[in-house]
Amino acid sequence: MNLAQLLVSAARSFHHRPAVSIGAKMLFDYSTLGRRSAGLAASLKGRLALGRGDRVALAMSNCPEYLETLFACWHAGLAVVPMNARLHAGELAFMVEDSNASVVFATEALAHRMACACPRKHVIVAGSEDYAKLVAAGGIAAEPVGRDDLAWIFYTSGTTGKPKGAMLSHGNLMAMAIRYLADVDMLSDEHALLHLAATSHASGLFALSHVAKGSNNILPESGGYDAEEVARIIDATPNLTFFVPPTLLRRMTTDVDIKGAQLSNILTILVGAAPVSAGDLRAGLATFGPKIWNGYGQGESPCTITAMSKRMIAAASIGDDERLASVGIERTGMEVRIADADDNPVGSGEIGEVLVRGETVMSGYWNRPQDSAQTLRGGWLHTGDLGRMDHGGYLMLLDRKKDLIISGGMNIYAREIEDILLTHPGVAEAAVIGVPDAEWGESVAAILVAANGELIDPKSLDRLCLETIARYKRPKRYEFVAELPKNAAGKVLKRELRDTYGAAPIPTGG
Repeated sequence: MNLAQLLVSAARSFHHRPAVSIGAKMLFDYSTLGRRSAGLAASLKGRLALGRGDRVALAMSNCPEYLETLFACWHAGLAVVPMNARLHAGELAFMVEDSNASVVFATEALAHRMACACPRKHVIVAGSEDYAKLVAAGGIAAEPVGRDDLAWIFYTSGTTGKPKGAMLSHGNLMAMAIRYLADVDMLSDEHALLHLAATSHASGLFALSHVAKGSNNILPESGGYDAEEVARIIDATPNLTFFVPPTLLRRMTTDVDIKGAQLSNILTILVGAAPVSAGDLRAGLATFGPKIWNGYGQGESPCTITAMSKRMIAAASIGDDERLASVGIERTGMEVRIADADDNPVGSGEIGEVLVRGETVMSGYWNRPQDSAQTLRGGWLHTGDLGRMDHGGYLMLLDRKKDLIISGGMNIYAREIEDILLTHPGVAEAAVIGVPDAEWGESVAAILVAANGELIDPKSLDRLCLETIARYKRPKRYEFVAELPKNAAGKVLKRELRDTYGAAPIPTGG
């Protein structure tokens, strides 16, 4: 069950096929990647004296060494702690210390900060001379592990406090990788995955399915999103897939370079990390055609809860916006239930908490037995998300339980209002929060990013809301900002917005 076997098998069966490329240039074929990873695994066990189950932290921006380091850790029977390079050094240090990681692999830009933040840890710079010596060791056979053995500690995004480490086993991630092949695309060595988002999160997790089938993993030379560069990669790469958050999907539909590229080369655009509006999906379909797949998952059930397939999104685009903006139906072999406060199932169309069970669900939180028991009570993962499921089994996400707005005793769901505000041509991004109100308990405030810095008349936003929703749901306050605060996974930090705007009084007469 060792995940390393995915690369071992690919190195044997697809040995001359490209495994890691920088833009259009192949860096490693699968034979080389497999050999380097097995050599690094030998050094982890031998030179670094790490034992089975020890944790290794990866403080790495997207780089050629990421995949070989990830698979080397599993090859040696170790557990990985991937961390987003955009986090503050203090946040990274918390994860290293909380997981009691023995070794930290860091890209050069992060290495000094990690050494200062974690002075008692062994920090190895990816791509350095020392790293090259570790990779050059003679390879070893993959360590036998069981399906329940720890493979990955995925730290939650921490939108409401300190992140918790979701413990994911080899069995969890293998089930995730196989479900991609069942529910997204059956891949081959003629396919490619372009890493535009962080490999420490969804993009790297999707790589497991691509490695299993010998697909090419492509890194942009710029290290991020550059429309001209991405267009060149699209032009040169048939059967291309990439993962984007909704904000990047929106940007790509307006970038002239992207729209002028050979878009027929794109196989699938994976969308996730945050809710995507019906308007953004329609714009994506208009630009790219029926190639958009929208998935819902959590760190506690990575990338795998529900999804709207490419066919479903295309079909829903000719109907109502609610079905189009849903997160789809249960992934293969997964069970999803909507439950009330006492964990009892509710009826079709009724609102409750989303509960999940299946092979991809974590075993619990690292060193957090009480949190684990509460989140997994009754054998179901309690996601903390509020939603409703229609008669066809399509799930509509409405809000986080902690973000629910209660005004005058009425429940208000931020997602509903955000989707409406995003239909305004001048609104690029929207976040709706509840703020204290002396009369109503809470009132609705909308924090908006204007498209192209345009001025927006709040009265036009009011009219838009009043045409669609009840008066009590409309925002009493609009704030305009240059950007919304987000965590490393791209999720809006509503906690910070409440801290910033929650103390200011709501204007009278709103």
